[in-house]
Amino acid sequence: MSTRGLFITLLLILSMLLAFWYKSSLRLGMAPDAIFTTLTGNKIDLKQLQGNPVIVTFWATNCATCIQEIPHLIKLYQQFHPQGLEIIAVAMYYDPPNHVLSMSKAKQIPYPVALDLTANHAKAFGKIQYTPSTFLISPTGEIVMKKTGLLDIDTLQQRIKNLL
Repeated sequence: MSTRGLFITLLLILSMLLAFWYKSSLRLGMAPDAIFTTLTGNKIDLKQLQGNPVIVTFWATNCATCIQEIPHLIKLYQQFHPQGLEIIAVAMYYDPPNHVLSMSKAKQIPYPVALDLTANHAKAFGKIQYTPSTFLISPTGEIVMKKTGLLDIDTLQQRIKNLL
């Protein structure tokens, strides 16, 4: 084989390896086992929600972007919950429960709001430190989207439609 032929072969192999690496880096893995406790004391087992798309969003009452997203999440919930979408808002461990309860009532959040008093859920989802941090989980339990910061609601809406 000529030097040119060897170079082209190596270049093709390298290209395939890079493509494989890129594709595998897009995978976010399976959602962790989590049982959330809501403000009302109900337990929500994430595994029991398989079969439906789920949004898990970590938020805090002192996070302006989180508060800005609430109306959009409510709209998504109202639009897609009848088709199976679930949303769980997880208040960060440092957020006082009375603040979370007050904000939830003031914003009339219709989806479950859970407390993460020990930060176990934040750790399980990759050591969440910044809010909002939002995950879209497929009906098979795979995390198909992770976003820290302000959501692109139109993109999220399309991704939910694709999962339903």
